[in-house]
Amino acid sequence: MLSGEEGSFELIEGKKHLGKYQFNTYAAEHYFCQNCGIYTHHKPRTNPKIYRVNAGCILGLNSLNLQPKLNDGASFN
Repeated sequence: MLSGEEGSFELIEGKKHLGKYQFNTYAAEHYFCQNCGIYTHHKPRTNPKIYRVNAGCILGLNSLNLQPKLNDGASFN
């Protein structure tokens, strides 16, 4: 996942194929392709002014060339 400030993400095509799901508080927005099921992007509950985008969904970006940063998921709130 890549993160960016609000306004740094533009959905170029495929909007009509996206579905959205939300949990409990409905604060976060999670998007996925209704055709293939891939998780494309989301606005997190903890900071809805940013987007987190699946790097594999970015046109012209080979996500296999990225250097991953490991996070301690158990420490997240």
